[in-house]
Amino acid sequence: MPLYIYAFFMAMAVAYLATPSVMKLAWKVGAVDVPRDARRIHKKPMPRLGGLAIFIAFTAVGLVTLPLQYSSMRGMLLGGAFIAAVGVLDDIYGLPAKVKLLFQTAAAFILVQFGLKIVWVTNPLGGMFFLGKWSIPVTLFWVVGITNTLNFIDGLDGLAAGIAAIASVTMMLVNISLGQVNATLVTALLAGAALGFLPYNFNPAKIFMGDTGAMFLGYILAAVAVDGAVKSATAIALIVPILALGLPIFDTAFAIVRRFLKGKPIMQADRGHIHHRLLDVGFSQKQAVVYMYLLSLALGFCALMLIWVGVKQAFLALAALLAAFIVAGRQMAGSQDKKSQEL
Repeated sequence: MPLYIYAFFMAMAVAYLATPSVMKLAWKVGAVDVPRDARRIHKKPMPRLGGLAIFIAFTAVGLVTLPLQYSSMRGMLLGGAFIAAVGVLDDIYGLPAKVKLLFQTAAAFILVQFGLKIVWVTNPLGGMFFLGKWSIPVTLFWVVGITNTLNFIDGLDGLAAGIAAIASVTMMLVNISLGQVNATLVTALLAGAALGFLPYNFNPAKIFMGDTGAMFLGYILAAVAVDGAVKSATAIALIVPILALGLPIFDTAFAIVRRFLKGKPIMQADRGHIHHRLLDVGFSQKQAVVYMYLLSLALGFCALMLIWVGVKQAFLALAALLAAFIVAGRQMAGSQDKKSQEL
């Protein structure tokens, strides 16, 4: 059995077995999400420390399976532990947004100290740009940005965990194709840990992953993308993770622009995310989550096409799939509206 398959199933099993204990711990320490505004979808208090089970599974199995002689692997584990600790504090005490941002930047610096930096970026007109002195700022921006994307989209039962799992599997398959053994192991661990937690988090959820899970998943996905870019200085090195994480990246970018135009703080939560809009046009929670899963799978499929077939074919497929999803979404929204009128 390939090591990454073993790592995947072991992480899944550990996360599944650890979640009930984490649930009890969340109630005990007061890591509970109480619905106090209309933005919240749930109606009763919910434990929100579930990401700790994901972190435990990833780290415990990672210490056994990852090649720790490489500094990049040690950097991911150390940085992951740091960002998970920040998430635990936030889930229990509710850290101010600026404090979280400061800690996220510190976590990104850990990766830089262990040699994980984006040195090249794609030139849209062809070729690559060498970043030079901009390497560290761009790496920090990437890591902090991706760390927050899953946090922003974590608004429905099972949404962030499922999308993180889909993105991890996509990147795992790409890493296998490129022969990147270490990155394959990391993404297999992350996919397994997220899927092991998902049965407790899918609607109706018994526990939320909280910032512990959302930030940890985003951070490791950002880190492994940088690791792949370091080892494969090609024009597609960062395009693949951007496609794989396309849905949360777009949602986050749209939220930043929306809040900026309204004169609101960028980190201030609102009810304008994609999943909120789907609910507003008549989707149920499960329908909205499954719709976004399928959209994420489509983006992941395009990322794989980029590697296996070519850039032109991948972007043609992307355009066709996005058009199909828009049409399907409108039809579903229309049918839901008719049902509500009939009732």
